[in-house]
Amino acid sequence: MNIAVLGAGAIGSTFAYQLATAGHEVTAIARGNHLRQLRADGAVVLENGQRAGVTVQAELDPSVAYDLVLVTVLAPQVDAVLGVLRESAAKRVMFMFNTFEPLDRLREAVGPERFVFGFPGGVFAQLIDGQLRRRILRGTTTGDPAWATVFGAAGIPTLVSADMHAWLRSHAALVIPLMSIGVVVAQRGAGISWMEGRRYAAALAAAFEIVRSLGHRIEPFEVAVLSRTPRIVTTLLLWIMSRTAVLRDLGALGPAEARMLIDMICAAAPGRALALQTIRP
Repeated sequence: MNIAVLGAGAIGSTFAYQLATAGHEVTAIARGNHLRQLRADGAVVLENGQRAGVTVQAELDPSVAYDLVLVTVLAPQVDAVLGVLRESAAKRVMFMFNTFEPLDRLREAVGPERFVFGFPGGVFAQLIDGQLRRRILRGTTTGDPAWATVFGAAGIPTLVSADMHAWLRSHAALVIPLMSIGVVVAQRGAGISWMEGRRYAAALAAAFEIVRSLGHRIEPFEVAVLSRTPRIVTTLLLWIMSRTAVLRDLGALGPAEARMLIDMICAAAPGRALALQTIRP
């Protein structure tokens, strides 16, 4: 297939690498230093030196009828590319980023027949000096079964959700406390206290309740179970997780995404997100 990855940062580069090595024609669209690195290499390069050749561009060519344009920019950057996506001849456009906002405007921008959303929940990646370090686990999710199959065949195990809007909002509710704790842990070099754990657990419960109040079920099943776990148990889980390398690494990415998601929830549920505002990093 002919696939364009719009926003070939660490996540986008992981998809570009996996899809290219699976035999697809991949165009990586990047900017800045990474664009220059990709052009110099003509490939996505892993930290061990393995390479996957890709076509490199600075902008999406709207005249090309790609089988898929995979949009892996950050949520605040998507408005800048909606125009070219609207004009694109691509057969399918899959947005893939963290958001709590309604998806209607994205669906309308590209047309409901082309629109799909996904999330790289099982992909953990970094670009280090232009080289890709990635770890791929089960957890990537999309609303399109056909593309879930394509991703799975390329080495990215992908689940299917019939309600990606509920899935995304549930995911945001889950990760906000984890990201916020991570920022604190990365700065402090130590885990949170039990009292802090109670505050983050309260924020987690409040976020899940907001998702339900907006008319969604908590998705997937495992997260729904967690959303009904007694507060003392979630406090303990957060306290334990704050002492792991996973959360330290997450926190090292900075506070921007946690702040963005908290602000989105506050906008969606005015006056009901005080517990989340108290943990905004």
